[in-house]
Amino acid sequence: MARHLKRGIDASAVKEADAKVRETVEHILADIEARGDEAVRELSKKFDQWAPESFRLSKQEVERAIGKVAKRDLEDIRFAQAQVRNFAEKQKACILDLEVETLPGVILGHRNIPVSSIGCYVPGGRYPMVASAHMSIVTARVAGVKRITACAPPFQGGPHPAIVAAMHFGGADEIYVLGGVQAIGAMALGTASIPRVDMLVGPGNAYVAEAKRQLFGRVGIDLLAGPTETLIIADESVDGEICATDLLGQAEHGPTSPAVLITNSEKLARDTQREIERLLKILPTADVARKAWEDYGEVIVCDDDAEMVREADRVASEHVQVMTKDPDYFLTHMTSYGALFLGPRTNVAYGDKVIGTNHTLPTRKAAHYTGGLWVGKFLKTCTYQKVLTDEASALIGRYCSRLCILEGFSAHAEQANVRVRRYGGRNVEYAQPAA
Repeated sequence: MARHLKRGIDASAVKEADAKVRETVEHILADIEARGDEAVRELSKKFDQWAPESFRLSKQEVERAIGKVAKRDLEDIRFAQAQVRNFAEKQKACILDLEVETLPGVILGHRNIPVSSIGCYVPGGRYPMVASAHMSIVTARVAGVKRITACAPPFQGGPHPAIVAAMHFGGADEIYVLGGVQAIGAMALGTASIPRVDMLVGPGNAYVAEAKRQLFGRVGIDLLAGPTETLIIADESVDGEICATDLLGQAEHGPTSPAVLITNSEKLARDTQREIERLLKILPTADVARKAWEDYGEVIVCDDDAEMVREADRVASEHVQVMTKDPDYFLTHMTSYGALFLGPRTNVAYGDKVIGTNHTLPTRKAAHYTGGLWVGKFLKTCTYQKVLTDEASALIGRYCSRLCILEGFSAHAEQANVRVRRYGGRNVEYAQPAA
């Protein structure tokens, strides 16, 4: 039976913090909707001390920003984007249009139509998340999105050069130096200077995620990405150092980032905890990572692989790193995760930055019902139908008429009946509404 050697913070404290975020975001979005650019400018000045004449970068400003990025960094950005683009192209190749004759004279089909416009948010508060530009912009461009708007907050008093380079090389049509809820609200609601988009994508802090939640329905969203989560499943085939390194490697994202170890070895569990304490004395981001580990870290000891699968599916973590004798066992049996990282040779940082899979993934147990961002998220699968013969229309019409009357929809039934009368020849039979 699974048992905890360490538990995280009580869920009620998380709910209380969420309620405060909801209220704050609600007021900000209402202000943006009412006052447009004026509200956006005031909010940017208040939260980011940033209020330029135009939030949108000109072509010259984009070129100047790219000119500040070291040649090696530009090469690395291009390499990472090539990996993301390649995988997205392979995914898109799996998504096919369809047309099939289901009955003689009845044609059904679907088309995969790209979303017309999207807004990509690239976080840049604690860390400039250059890789997020690859994940959203490159993938959307592969999908065929026509207009891509990209926003990132100012960094140290201006646009972050590497983020601007990644946005530009990724294929963004409009680049804005604008962050937080004000960026999300401006893209979704539209202002005089920032055209609205049809869909919002990209990770962000709790306020950004809540803004996307509140705006969902008015625009589409990729998913509700909360604090970064990592789960390690490990056995005695690895040691405490590598487990501790990989847990803290994600805990440094922020003080509310859960990091969980599931193992069938109590020795490995305790070794990992000791290694975490050692690494926290030397890690440059230890102030953040320690808070995350102390408040949200968990260590769970299980009896066997099957129990580890059950616990892992219950946790439904964003990132799941499997370092066991047989990692493919977990690939075969697990059902609830954002992304799997199989074997000690790979790790979550590879997925976050460069390997090619998308790093915008479900959190807060959303992996029970959705996967992460991928090229298919930018495509609308829209159906169509054609009836080519009189006989087919009359045949379908008779069934439709009777089924409509079964449900009490007499006007629906008449849509079918008029076609049965026109296309079914003489002496046709169809359902009639009850008197």
